Amino acid sequence: MNDKRFIEEIFPVKEVSVISAKEKNIRHGHISTLHIWWARRPLASSRATNYAALIPAPKNPKEAEEKKKFIIEFSKWENSLNKDFIERARKEILEANGGVPPKVLDPFGGGGSIPLEALRLGCETYSNDYNPVAVLIQKCTLEYPQKYGNADASKLRGKFNPQKDKDVTLSLDLNEDNKKDKNPLLTDVKYWGNWVLQEAKKEIGKFYPAEKDGSIPVGFIWARTINCQNPACGAEIPLMRQFWLAKKNNKKVSLFPYVKNKKVEFGIVGDGYKPMPGDFDPEDGTIARANAKCLVCGAVVDDKTTRKLFQQGKSGQRMIAVVLHKAGTSGKTYRIATEDDIKIFEEAEKYLDTKRKKLMDEWGIDPVPDENLPGKGTLGISPYFTFPNTWGDLFNSRQKLALIIFTEKVRLAYEKMIEIGYDFNYAKSVITYFTFVIDRLADYNSKLCVWHNSKELIAHTFGRQAIAMVWDFIEVNPFSNSSGNWGESFEYLLRIIENSLKFSGNDLQVNIDYEKVYILQESATNLSYSDNYFDAVFTDPPYYDNVPYSYLSDFFYVWLKRSVGHLYPDLFSTPLTPKTQEIVAYSHGEGGFEAGKKFFEDNLKKSFKEIHRVLKPNGISVIVYAHKSTSGWETLINSLLDSGLVVTAAWPINTEMESRLRAKESAALASSIYLVTRKIEREQTAFYNNVKEEIKNYLITRLDRLWDEGISGADFFISAIGSAIEVFGKYEKVMDYEGNIIRADKLLEDVRIIVTDYAVKKILHNGFATRISDLTRFYVLCRWEFKTAKIPFDEANKLARSCHLELADFFTKKTFIKKEKELINILGPQDREIEDLENSNELIDILHYAVKLWEKGKRKEMQKLLKDTGFAKNDSFYRVAQAIAETLPDTKEKRLLEGFLNLRDKIIEGSFDDQKNLFE
Repeated sequence: MNDKRFIEEIFPVKEVSVISAKEKNIRHGHISTLHIWWARRPLASSRATNYAALIPAPKNPKEAEEKKKFIIEFSKWENSLNKDFIERARKEILEANGGVPPKVLDPFGGGGSIPLEALRLGCETYSNDYNPVAVLIQKCTLEYPQKYGNADASKLRGKFNPQKDKDVTLSLDLNEDNKKDKNPLLTDVKYWGNWVLQEAKKEIGKFYPAEKDGSIPVGFIWARTINCQNPACGAEIPLMRQFWLAKKNNKKVSLFPYVKNKKVEFGIVGDGYKPMPGDFDPEDGTIARANAKCLVCGAVVDDKTTRKLFQQGKSGQRMIAVVLHKAGTSGKTYRIATEDDIKIFEEAEKYLDTKRKKLMDEWGIDPVPDENLPGKGTLGISPYFTFPNTWGDLFNSRQKLALIIFTEKVRLAYEKMIEIGYDFNYAKSVITYFTFVIDRLADYNSKLCVWHNSKELIAHTFGRQAIAMVWDFIEVNPFSNSSGNWGESFEYLLRIIENSLKFSGNDLQVNIDYEKVYILQESATNLSYSDNYFDAVFTDPPYYDNVPYSYLSDFFYVWLKRSVGHLYPDLFSTPLTPKTQEIVAYSHGEGGFEAGKKFFEDNLKKSFKEIHRVLKPNGISVIVYAHKSTSGWETLINSLLDSGLVVTAAWPINTEMESRLRAKESAALASSIYLVTRKIEREQTAFYNNVKEEIKNYLITRLDRLWDEGISGADFFISAIGSAIEVFGKYEKVMDYEGNIIRADKLLEDVRIIVTDYAVKKILHNGFATRISDLTRFYVLCRWEFKTAKIPFDEANKLARSCHLELADFFTKKTFIKKEKELINILGPQDREIEDLENSNELIDILHYAVKLWEKGKRKEMQKLLKDTGFAKNDSFYRVAQAIAETLPDTKEKRLLEGFLNLRDKIIEGSFDDQKNLFE
């Protein structure tokens, strides 16, 4: 390959960012629907950066522009399987690599996005992960479709032809190509998946009976319960955060609690049911912040007592309602749970006991996961989760029964396939896909799933990267046609298998050996490859302490172990996922924060050294990183510097939808930084004063481009870090004049100062940036970088220091800085009291004071304030107000500032009409 690559000189950041962020909305056929994996990179950015790193740098501006346009089009989802695009990309990569497919490694393969795109581009692809769940996901994404999708069916399953078998109903039609059995893997997954469904329904379908009118139960709404602690009462309290069943613009339906014979009963009110009582608010549930209200006597059980009752095992559960759907109709209907519903559930409980004992004898393991849950705080687990001790405790009896029955049928399907004459390895691959359907069923059918009343859908367990306590939950009918059932999950699976084959068909002119896909379970700190083996390494390492991968994946691991653990003994040899070598900052308990940080940094450094070792001398690596805290970046930079890898380019690519970030008022990053690194010789020792000046000059050029690309806020600063490392990392050692080695903490401190100076000038439109005080400067930057989100103390303090301030100096003063535990809340004018502003000469305080006076209609007082303080005709004052308004989303502060700014001319002229109301 040519020495310089396209990605080292140019990349269409803005366009690929837009496409990558939109990809979050794509469901059908996307690998994200095969199985949950956290922090998976978008396929668009993975495809674009892989390609740009494997082709040579452009020879001239015309070629650069033409290649940029191709990358933009190829990044789009609709072109990801386009034959012409794939053939062109593969051809260019082969030519650049001397006609040989480049060897590409991802040592942190995770959910498989990056290696999948390397495979799509025709590379000989290697992917590792320490986590066995991730390894299994990658086998089903990368290895099995390529290995078996175009294989000779007769060699895989002998004489058996599933298309002619009459024992199983194929509920989903095969497409025209597959009717000819062109894709035996798809045919077999479809056939045996339906076999599993039919066999499971034969055994436990009776526990989910249809209604007399043909309606099918979608799910059963339950409430956890405690008893009222009033000695004169003792009534059962159903713990429900609210009572809505349907809360749409055109449909309002609610549970209605009432007391009868000293017991809480329920009815259903709203559209299509009894009228909703005028004095009833469905939002007002029986529990808030763990304080429970007894509807019988009115007593309140405080949060400490509620916690104690749960910890002592003195909580219960009660079935409240049934959600129904009738084929041929739209929408859901509801009814209150009856004695028959409870009786059927109890029968399922009894059957679970019998079945559990039988399977335990057969399998030699409890079919219901009996492995212990992790300690408090690891997964965001609340103190209420002291009582559930095992992963199996997260499911009620009928949920457990459904999951172990489907698990049993999957195991039986494998045995049946072997009896018929299937190839052992092929049968294993087919069965593995069904285990992912079981995992999806577990995700949608635990006691942590709630009814999403605004959409009338079931919200799954992992709505976020934690396991959160819920008071009321919904139990799914796995044989229904609603979200979380076997059939829906199965359909997602078939689409993914079908899509996986489209880029490996024999009709492509540029083909590769698809058996050259290697998926290994091993630590990135000790790779089993020889020196100088890979042409490229593309990877997305863990982000400090962002995601507790191993603890989260244990939820699935315990079920996978029971369904296919016997077929993958190497992957499932441990009780839970291995953790001792997991490169994260949290899971190595003793020693606290500093020990976790050191473990992460040491092992990330080892993994980068391994990348350096296995990379060819002229090879290239692209490392993706996204962490909002500078602590995370310090560890990354130090690890990179110590590994020998040299950063040659850095590109910020937006991977999150803006609406999602705004909705959560999150200070999280939208961008991931793609760091391009090389295995090249470094320059000798340099003095930091010289390097800092070099960084400053280089950064100004890079920051101009980032600003023009629309990068802002926290993303802007993080993007600047990447550019600074390009300069800093060129040297073997950077020292000050006293001989001290300069590390990442000092680099980041100075980069932030450079960036904040630049940003303030830009935010104020190049006006009077040096004339505003440090405190006002800090306020402007907080609003620009974090909007209205609360800021982690460490981040806020580092930003303050870049403005020559110490946050602690303001905690006892009446300023806009308010400390709330480990967070800093930046108060807007609407949050402050006028008396706290009266004696201040600080620009930001005067602005807040003036806005509050304007809001109250006190225009004369406002005019006098601005005149007396000298701000009435001060251009800096109005530029600050304008800058803050421009950075904010649609909030009260923004509206107040915009209204105030409309009066600028009148304030300057002092020409208010005393008779006119300012709000008219």
